[in-house]
Amino acid sequence: MALTDDDRDGLIPPRPAYGLAVKPQPRPCAVVVVGSITVDVTAVTPRRPGPGETVLGRGLTMVPGGKGANQAVAAARAGAPTRLVGCVGDDLFRDLVLDGLGAEGVDISAVATVAGPTGVAHIRVDASGENDIVMVPLANDALTPERVQATLELGDAAVLLLQLEIPTATAVLAARLGHERGLLVVLDPAPAPTEALDEQVWAWVDVVTPNETEAAVLTGVPVVDAASAAVAGRWFLDRGVRTAVVTMAAQGACVVTAAGAVLYPPFDVEVRDSTAAGDAFAGHLGASLAAGIPWGAALERAMAGGALAVTVAGASPSLPTAAAVDELLRRTRNRPAPLALPQPPPGQ
Repeated sequence: MALTDDDRDGLIPPRPAYGLAVKPQPRPCAVVVVGSITVDVTAVTPRRPGPGETVLGRGLTMVPGGKGANQAVAAARAGAPTRLVGCVGDDLFRDLVLDGLGAEGVDISAVATVAGPTGVAHIRVDASGENDIVMVPLANDALTPERVQATLELGDAAVLLLQLEIPTATAVLAARLGHERGLLVVLDPAPAPTEALDEQVWAWVDVVTPNETEAAVLTGVPVVDAASAAVAGRWFLDRGVRTAVVTMAAQGACVVTAAGAVLYPPFDVEVRDSTAAGDAFAGHLGASLAAGIPWGAALERAMAGGALAVTVAGASPSLPTAAAVDELLRRTRNRPAPLALPQPPPGQ
């Protein structure tokens, strides 16, 4: 039995429409992102080295990144007026990232410059498109709960996007503020925390979007297939989250709500670099929900955005536009329908 969009429409509170006209900063926004900002230094190599090993690379790029910045750019490219709340350093990288964000139309009026270096992510990508990342927060550590409390301006925004490359206490506070002010709060729990999150946060989160690894770390449930993803998703619902989306790359995405568990099939694309797939997913999901698109269609757009991102090398360069998502959905309109799954009972 497939679930309908009507089953989920109650997830999204009614919101006014927003125009895309450029206005003096700060500007009205539909999506607010509280998150990290980095410079991404990416090395491309046939294979990633083992311990103590050196391998020769085939390319190197340096572009703006960080999960917060990437999700803000993705939401903006998806058509949503977007504001980013974050911190950069007072070094040479500051202008690189701020100029890049401004060029994408992201409202950076709430991005603070602090003493010290801007955050850096070192990314290694192999020939299969798989990657590993070392993210050094640096200026991102200055995005404290106190700074967010003082600077977070939600206005008439509809959606708040959060991740965990900033201090976890900051993400928890932002979730509470977003919830209290009636926003749809979407948490991408990446990187998976090394210590348990404050349990209260789950009651303030409307949608959580872990990949299989993050879901396993947070829930203790090894996610190897759709059935185990449904069990992990149920863990989040038991703690107050309204919708859990466990993304599983080539296996698709498992969506768990009080109404049931559904497996959405993946898009068949050629993988070049999976670095920013989750950020493309989050940005397009947030933009779609802010625009009032029904849940099922919003999720399809998010999955299409994530699929397109893996076809392009680099993080921010890979984030697709709304037009690119439209084209992929047009070309794949005959893909298999979502499949309803047995849902484990609460508490498993």
